[in-house]
Parts: sequence; C-alpha cells; structure tokens
Amino acid sequence: MADEEIRARVENTLVAVLKIDASELGADRRIREDLGADSLDSVTLVMALEDEFGGSISDNDAKSLATVGDVISYISRRVEEKALA
Repeated sequence: MADEEIRARVENTLVAVLKIDASELGADRRIREDLGADSLDSVTLVMALEDEFGGSISDNDAKSLATVGDVISYISRRVEEKALA
C-alpha cells in the first residue's frame, strides 16, 4: 500500500471520527490539543483505525499517537510489517 493511500485513509478516518474539516489536518497537528479530541474520541479513533486497516493497536501504542503525523507513521510502519492491512 502506498504512503499516499495510507495518509488519505488515516485523514479520512480522522475527519469522520472527530467531525472536523480536512483543512484542519497537518502532520504536526496534535490530536487532543489542536483537533479537540477527548478520551472517548481517542478510543473511537483507535477502533476506527483498527477497522480501516485491520488488526489491532495496543493501548501502549495508542497512547504514543499524539499528532496526525504520528498516526500516519505508525500505520505505515505497521502496514510494512504486515501487522495491519
């Protein structure tokens, strides 16, 4: 899967879960502080990413995903490892 496809799928998931405009996204944008995600949004986001890419994301890994770029890098790495589709 190409990096651009992963980026688009992650961004679409963020937009859908957080109910934000795609123009608010950027690699350095913090999911909680900048995009307004609360703890329920964070859990919902992890579940949506698991559904979108298959597989699971551990609680420890989820806690380390602070920015949009963190999420994209994490998903890309996991896809390369064949841990996510």
